Amino acid sequence: MSADPTIIHRLIREVPKGEAASYGMIASLLPGVGPRQVARALRSAPKGLAWHRIVTATGAPADHDGADEQRRRLKAEGVRFRRNGAVDWAASRWRGPSAAWIGASGRAPEDIMEIIAGWSRK
Repeated sequence: MSADPTIIHRLIREVPKGEAASYGMIASLLPGVGPRQVARALRSAPKGLAWHRIVTATGAPADHDGADEQRRRLKAEGVRFRRNGAVDWAASRWRGPSAAWIGASGRAPEDIMEIIAGWSRK
């Protein structure tokens, strides 16, 4: 099943300056969507979408030509990194979407909050 990239883009817009999310975190909030679909959606990202705020589950930028630019942008926004070059999840992990997004998602807020709580256990 292929997800509409605009749905993924809409959720990525929820990740604020100074925070980062993983492909899996984004996918976990969208039923039927996997991390690879999030990566594909980023390839067709509209101008102005903060693509650089989405990284791998380890906190490292994905292995692509823009990885150095991604790290530079994240640092400029205040995202903290560990010595190994990965995002410091404890300091800069995305806290989840806005109440407006949750309300519009059609999912129970408790379900969304349970998913978000699981992010810190990974």
